[in-house]
Amino acid sequence: MKLNKIINTVFLLSIFFLASCKKNNTDTNDYTCKDVDFTHVHCNDHFWTPRLETARTITIPYAFRKCEETGRINNFAVAAGLKEGKFTGSYPFDDSDVYKIMEGASFLLAVQKDEKLDAYLDSVINLIGKAQEADGYLYTNRTIHERNPESPLHHWLKEERWVTEWDNSHETYNAGHLYEAAVAHYLATGKRNFLDIAVKNADLMCKVFNPQGLCIAPGHQVIEMGLVKLYRVTGEKKYLDLAHYFLESRGKSDRFDKNSKDMFRNGQYWQNHIPVTQQREAVGHAVRATYMYSAMADIAALTNDRAYAAAIDSIWDNIVGKKMYITGGIGSSSHGEAFGKNYELPNASAYCETCAAIGNCMFNHRMFMLHGDSKYIDVLERSLYNGVLSGIDLSGDKFFYPNPLEVNKNGQERSLWFDCSCCPSNLARFIPSVPGYMYATDHSSVYVNLFAENTAEIPYNGKNIRIEQKTNYPWEGAVALTLNPEDAKEFNIKVRIPGWANGNAVPSALYSFINGQKKPVTIKINGKVYNYKTEKGYAVLKNKWKKNDKIEISLPMEVQLVKANDKVAAGYGRLSVEKGPVVYCAEFADNNGSVIDRTINSNTLFRATHHPGLLGGIDVLNGPSQSYSMKEGQENITISNSEITLIPYYARSHRGMGEMLVWIPENPEILTARLQHANNIIDQVIIANEKSEKEHNLKGHLTNQGQASGWLSGWRDASDGGWFSYDLEVTPDKPVDLVLTYFSLDGGNRYFEILANDVKIGEQKLRTETFSDMIDRTYPIPLNITKGKKKVTIKIRSIPGNIAGGIWGCRIEKK
Repeated sequence: MKLNKIINTVFLLSIFFLASCKKNNTDTNDYTCKDVDFTHVHCNDHFWTPRLETARTITIPYAFRKCEETGRINNFAVAAGLKEGKFTGSYPFDDSDVYKIMEGASFLLAVQKDEKLDAYLDSVINLIGKAQEADGYLYTNRTIHERNPESPLHHWLKEERWVTEWDNSHETYNAGHLYEAAVAHYLATGKRNFLDIAVKNADLMCKVFNPQGLCIAPGHQVIEMGLVKLYRVTGEKKYLDLAHYFLESRGKSDRFDKNSKDMFRNGQYWQNHIPVTQQREAVGHAVRATYMYSAMADIAALTNDRAYAAAIDSIWDNIVGKKMYITGGIGSSSHGEAFGKNYELPNASAYCETCAAIGNCMFNHRMFMLHGDSKYIDVLERSLYNGVLSGIDLSGDKFFYPNPLEVNKNGQERSLWFDCSCCPSNLARFIPSVPGYMYATDHSSVYVNLFAENTAEIPYNGKNIRIEQKTNYPWEGAVALTLNPEDAKEFNIKVRIPGWANGNAVPSALYSFINGQKKPVTIKINGKVYNYKTEKGYAVLKNKWKKNDKIEISLPMEVQLVKANDKVAAGYGRLSVEKGPVVYCAEFADNNGSVIDRTINSNTLFRATHHPGLLGGIDVLNGPSQSYSMKEGQENITISNSEITLIPYYARSHRGMGEMLVWIPENPEILTARLQHANNIIDQVIIANEKSEKEHNLKGHLTNQGQASGWLSGWRDASDGGWFSYDLEVTPDKPVDLVLTYFSLDGGNRYFEILANDVKIGEQKLRTETFSDMIDRTYPIPLNITKGKKKVTIKIRSIPGNIAGGIWGCRIEKK
């Protein structure tokens, strides 16, 4: 162990030495493309403008209010000694929620003066500054505990600072969001009150984490991105070096078992299993991962490190080619909120955390700036319009944490807040920043990346170029750009030709269009068709531009049917539908209460109709489908023709609770098998559903339940010595089976007996079996137990020292 520490120290000293040797080069290196700051872009369209205004007037004030109600802001006052009390909250990273919302509020101040908001931020900054310890340490859970020992440390922490930072203390995570918020506030207001707090904390980090000090890879990445932003604002290279040092600290720890396949034991959960330059596959917690990959892109650009670039190039290929949903969502497993194996993309149990979609946008934006290729903006756009916007209600004050692609009749409802509220606070800072993703520049070109009606003042080679963009995107593909440069000058306008407009669903073989793209993309300059050439997915328009030059782009927005790669088991025999950048879904509210009974086929033609008064103004798709049904007690399936209606995926779950599908069956066998199976069920309990469990006479001792999103409502278990039972219907003269549903990644100390009328019919010890999905196990019930009876009592009883369950489904079936 001592030898490993010596080797690590020598290695990291060499990294610092090499970094210092590269100082002159580092000062001139940066991204190939530069983003145009969001303060230079002012939207005035019907899509993004209402969302930006909702963020300003609803989301950010609401998020601040929730931080006050939940004690997140009060914790700073208590840590400062201004109030007596204990730490309030569920997690030690609650501080970061306040910082993220402050970042979003600063974005708004940069666009529109608001004296009230400005004063409120100063009042919170004052509390934060007083909560900061003399040496720069800022972490309310520990500081409150030091002031008042009766306020306990969170169980993720030890008495000494940083000891569990490699895991879940989130001490550097809080700091990273502090830096990002402080930089945003400084740029928005010019005031240093927040920035000075961040600098003081960052200086402490530099003293603590270095080759002569601690070598700990942060358990939750984000400080690396924050340090880079701090470096850009202050010019202090030590912050860039520390970001690099944190990344280089990965894969060096001897606390992990490299031979284990468990991501928590081998370090993959934290992306700490091997050095970052050796990583080629996206693994572990998806938010942690995308934040780290974003920081790696920063380092690749600012230090011209080709090894970093090679690593994230391969990781990007892995995500987009094997681990991304059609919605741009990533992180398919609820187990560790993590990436799964290649092509394992279940629909109903899809996790797709909203924060991960935001991280996907951040990563892809940096990859574009590094390489100047439109494919990265294609992925960003897909994630933005579907994976991100799905996470927030149109009202701006309700939120999704996971975003599954299939929901059963129990539905999925956005929440007002969460104990772990990373997603609401992340949305509060991300939505206001969206205009900053629309344009970019390099030494010879101005890039038009995203399409929305706006007016932009683009700094370019010491001059300003005013661009007015007119469009009804994402519903229509006509885009008009009017250019007004300060003086006539020759340069390139590079207009992104979206992959979907060229017949490519995504920049990989993971998803593809059934019929390709039939219409070409046309571009006119001042009314004349321009025969453009393309470079890296951009139409290159070279001209000596003068005032009022007009560019007209026509992007063919046909409705497209999409199929998944054959290796994606969850996509077998199914199709999804999209138009432009928007992915659609079938929802119960438009389809007589049910959508899981429908099929479409590869020849289905959909009609698009714009409904300005529906769900904030959307295009609705209508097309023919087949409905499958089977009456109870009958064996014949009835097939009838019916129309199916689709709405944008992001607009779902605004009209009550019910079924939703993104991937609609094409193969009838999917539905016939489901209907036949449903017809075989005699009785079933909807686990964790109060009404259903009451109807089935739930009883128990030391029993617990939990809710879930998707096609199953939740789980139930019983602690050591506990049990629970249900009464279920049976057939009195025929043998039946009990079927229990388990989560395939449950394991460990889950060991229990299964009884029917107090007669043991089975014993189950759960273990990790497959990828994040549900599995059924069948337990025959002897006829002598059910003969002459209408019901039996099914009891799940823990083996001493173990847990009974979790049980996600419980039903009686015909044998």
